[in-house]
Amino acid sequence: MSEAAPLLQAPGEAAPLLDLRDLSVMIGATPVVDAVSFTIRPGETLALVGESGCGKSLTARAVMGLLPPVASRAGAIALEGREIASLDERAMARLRGEAMSMIFQEPVASLNPLMTVGAQIIEALLAHRRESYRGAAKAALAMLQEVGIADGARRMAQYPFELSGGMCQRVMIAIALICRPRLLIADEPTTALDVTIQAQILTLMKRLRRETGAGLLLITHDMGVVADMADRMCVMYAGRIVEEGDVFALFRAQHHPYTKLLLRSLPPVGGERRQRLSTIDGAVPDLRSWPAGCRFNPRCPIADEICRREKPPLAAVDGTGERTACWHATRVAEIAAR
Repeated sequence: MSEAAPLLQAPGEAAPLLDLRDLSVMIGATPVVDAVSFTIRPGETLALVGESGCGKSLTARAVMGLLPPVASRAGAIALEGREIASLDERAMARLRGEAMSMIFQEPVASLNPLMTVGAQIIEALLAHRRESYRGAAKAALAMLQEVGIADGARRMAQYPFELSGGMCQRVMIAIALICRPRLLIADEPTTALDVTIQAQILTLMKRLRRETGAGLLLITHDMGVVADMADRMCVMYAGRIVEEGDVFALFRAQHHPYTKLLLRSLPPVGGERRQRLSTIDGAVPDLRSWPAGCRFNPRCPIADEICRREKPPLAAVDGTGERTACWHATRVAEIAAR
């Protein structure tokens, strides 16, 4: 199976809610996201993980049609079977907030500093629902309570600068969820939250998924959140998907060296406090000069000439439901013994 091919649909499986095929994002002539393909089905959570700068957030923004002016995109994006990559801004604006919403990584920068918190949540609801202002205000107040903001009536009258970063994050989540979107994209949704509120937000997203059949694209560095929330996981490195599969299958066995080394670099649960963590040798390559062949080859302990010369396709791993982009997938287990 090539990297450009859509995932196979088994008999009886629901059609994809989101289907990306060969999605690329260019900044000038540089491909910062390179031929990314994956699907999300109704009620499914797909985690997108990888080091900072690998293209996770740009992939999400490309789906939403919110790329910066210097960026362009290519490839196909289908939402509920409808191609949306070619839609104009007016059509995309109708989809954003109702059919799909995004929780951004920097909530303070994403909120309007000149509008009260309540006005921003109400505006999101009135833009997509036939609702009276009084009804929208009541729904906004209830949503603030759902995301863990106490004294909601007072908070609705405040401006973003009057709230903490964690509280602004919860307001962003309230705006994203108020219309009960069918696709929710969450970019590090719990980064600024304490563990109690984090658990509350994750529970809320699970409930939304269960009650509405919404799909969730979860971008995170927290593997604990991945294990708790996700059904499948895509691992990105230097703008490409290098491995994809069932979350717990990938936690048990990895078929790409980067995934293997990434998981080994995490602190073990219940491990000794003074235990030294593993690291990945080298550094992420400069996006202006990607390495030829496999982009991980300069850091890979099992790379050879074919890795340095030819780009490996994202292909099915025999006997598993996983896909990996590695010429030596059967040798990845050797890395643990080195």
